[in-house]
Amino acid sequence: MGKEDLAHHETLDAHELLNMKTIGLLKSKMMQGVVFDEDLRALMKKNVEASVKDVKELKRLYPYTESQ
Repeated sequence: MGKEDLAHHETLDAHELLNMKTIGLLKSKMMQGVVFDEDLRALMKKNVEASVKDVKELKRLYPYTESQ
């Protein structure tokens, strides 16, 4: 394990965070189609944009996760 590798618990945390963000992203994206309130839709859109950014950032950690 090199200096840049994540520890086992950090790998698990990264996976959990990625799963949580992905599920929230999908939920917000799907709900935008059935929400009629423009203010709520705007909040959901901001949430989707932030979640996409977070998912991309978390995916950058994958090369540093433990393979086993």
